[in-house]
Amino acid sequence: MPGGKVFAAGMMDTLGVRRALFMAIVAGSLAGACSPQMPAAPTWAGATADAALRAPQARIVVLDIGSGHLLATSNLADAAHTLAAPGSTLKPLVLYGLVASGSWDPARRIACTRKLRIAARALDCSHPATDPMDAREALAWSCNTYFAEVGATLAPGELRRLLAPTGLLSQTGLASDEAIAEFREPHTRDAESVALLGVDGIRVSLLELAVAYRWLGTQLAEHRDSVAAQVVQGGLDDSASFGIAAAASLGGVPVAGKTGTANLGAGSPSHGWFVGLAPAEKPSVVVAVYLPAGHGANAARVAGDLLAHSPLRPARP
Repeated sequence: MPGGKVFAAGMMDTLGVRRALFMAIVAGSLAGACSPQMPAAPTWAGATADAALRAPQARIVVLDIGSGHLLATSNLADAAHTLAAPGSTLKPLVLYGLVASGSWDPARRIACTRKLRIAARALDCSHPATDPMDAREALAWSCNTYFAEVGATLAPGELRRLLAPTGLLSQTGLASDEAIAEFREPHTRDAESVALLGVDGIRVSLLELAVAYRWLGTQLAEHRDSVAAQVVQGGLDDSASFGIAAAASLGGVPVAGKTGTANLGAGSPSHGWFVGLAPAEKPSVVVAVYLPAGHGANAARVAGDLLAHSPLRPARP
């Protein structure tokens, strides 16, 4: 019957359309499965979260140097409220101020036996045996003997005056109800030395250290041709390249930075810091890490993990 032919033809047309649609869907799915997916662009929040997975106890801060805004944090409340002795992270801040003011000759060399006692405190150096060091070398290897000599030359009140412009001793405004640094004015030669070494008489927060290194990064950029900037920049570059903070460079991003290790006294556990400027040649961020239990080298490794997954990491081909 003619009507039956039309019906049959209609069914064949419909089946053909369905078959074509089905094949198109399958082809599209296969193409999608075989096509490489573009990886998501790295972010500071993602890099920080990744580093925190490896070191959940770490307090981490990433601070934009240009704006002063926080780009990412981990354990921000603890970073804002915990005060601890800053250890050797003070050394570049003080050295910059002294050399810039002409109060210290960075070419002066000081011998180190790696054994140091100040006021019954053991402050032995952990760097390799070496010839007498100048300021850049002493900063790279975080030589306590060198900086104890620097501290012994400070006049009463000078340490506070050197630290005040950095913002280290002031509220940062980066978190609510943040703690403010504690600073006890040193009155003896030994007290000046241990204060400069960051082991007694001063306690700061991670936020305050990040802000202080933002100040330092700005100074180094604005006065890059000065002796002070060249010495401190060189020392921080060396520290994170082959010196005490070398683990920070394992993430594949050039970084200029400093570690710090301190404790509350004999028998108490050590805590560790790392504060760095990245990328080293033209810093855009401060990366700051605090470990409530550990050493500065451990904190530098956390920073290296963070930088390995950061927007600063060169794209892999």
